[in-house]
Amino acid sequence: MNTSVKQRIVQELVPGKQITLAHIIANPDQALYEKLGLKTDMVNLGSAIGVMTISPAETAIIIADIAIKSAGVKLGFLDRYLGSLIITGTVSEVEAAIQAIIDYTDEKLGFAICEITRT
Repeated sequence: MNTSVKQRIVQELVPGKQITLAHIIANPDQALYEKLGLKTDMVNLGSAIGVMTISPAETAIIIADIAIKSAGVKLGFLDRYLGSLIITGTVSEVEAAIQAIIDYTDEKLGFAICEITRT
């Protein structure tokens, strides 16, 4: 008698609710804007680039909206499939936008958040 039974394994991705990267690049070189495909007219004195990743990925749409409304930054790139967001503006605008995103996702959505880093 054969007692071995095939087992069916169901695998699925269940992403956590988290911000995994929140980084500010202060005074980036113009070449970085060009390599990222950002408009070079976004470059100005005291400029900055904010880079964030979030899961679930669709939440990138929400945080892009928060960033634009909270600090007047410009949207550089949004990927709703991978959860990436790039914003541009002055250092203070980018910092304010990222802080607003961190606060909202922590307090309202119950996300795990990371520290804001900068270079």
